[in-house]
Amino acid sequence: MRTNGPNWQALAAPPCELGESPFWHPDEQMLYWIDIPGRQIHRCNVFMGTVQSWGMPSDPGSIAPARTGGHKGDASGLVIALRDGIYRARQWGGALQRLAAAEHDPATTRFNDGKADPMGRFWAGTMYEPRDRADAKLYSLDCRPDNAVEMPSLEFKAGDATIANGLAWSPDAATVYWADTTAHIIRAWDWNARSNAMGRGRVFRQFPGKPDGWQAGMPGYGGRPDGAAVDVEGNYYVAMYEGARVLKLSPSGEVLADLAVPAQCPTMPCFGGDDLKTLYLTTARQNRPAAELHAYPDSGRVFSLRVDTPGLPVNFFLD
Repeated sequence: MRTNGPNWQALAAPPCELGESPFWHPDEQMLYWIDIPGRQIHRCNVFMGTVQSWGMPSDPGSIAPARTGGHKGDASGLVIALRDGIYRARQWGGALQRLAAAEHDPATTRFNDGKADPMGRFWAGTMYEPRDRADAKLYSLDCRPDNAVEMPSLEFKAGDATIANGLAWSPDAATVYWADTTAHIIRAWDWNARSNAMGRGRVFRQFPGKPDGWQAGMPGYGGRPDGAAVDVEGNYYVAMYEGARVLKLSPSGEVLADLAVPAQCPTMPCFGGDDLKTLYLTTARQNRPAAELHAYPDSGRVFSLRVDTPGLPVNFFLD
């Protein structure tokens, strides 16, 4: 079932060039997100409409909330995937401590979509910017206090992708999802949360490619999978970049809902609010044609939509 765009509400915040990596912070009751080319992390008190911004030294690909010792109330802050590595900030606007250096060449590759897993590790995929071969990879980083490794390093988890996206876990923490936007595919693996082992990889959903000559505003193209979020019933919500929609997919990959979006290029959803029934969505306007921006003047804004089923709460990175 397709819904109409007017159900979405635009957040009172300036538009991003490429908004990404939103999450709802339950302790602070604030929404976080990033602008990758703008090199900014934003957070908003959605009740007051106030927005704070924090400049980064290089492109932030993704962020996640963090806790020291894993206990609520302990020093928190963020874990941040910058172009050349994974960094830790103990507080908003604080110093950046590098936890792990990137294994890629930052001249051609940067970190992209990333999240903390249900056990407190941070996962981040990469984006190969020339896009002429499938050279992107997915890594995890374990800095938990009970991890016996003295110097944690990036652990390779998957590859053979061009643009890493769609990272998410099922409610029972038995399945991990990962998408390659360029290949129009979402994959799934069985996952052992304790050992961090992936097995039985499979295609969760394959989408048709972009038709030759297609331009924004033309029919015949539904977009390609970007960022994603999962609700408590295990349904997978995926932003379809250039498709002006978010798809709600069942745990078996079937389309349950097709949510029209007031932007041609939605990038990533997340669930927020006290009841986790507000679906937030980042979007992009970077390098988009003038006609598209005229048709979708709020491109780059963050939108919200009330939904019936609550989402999973954000996972915290633990160290």
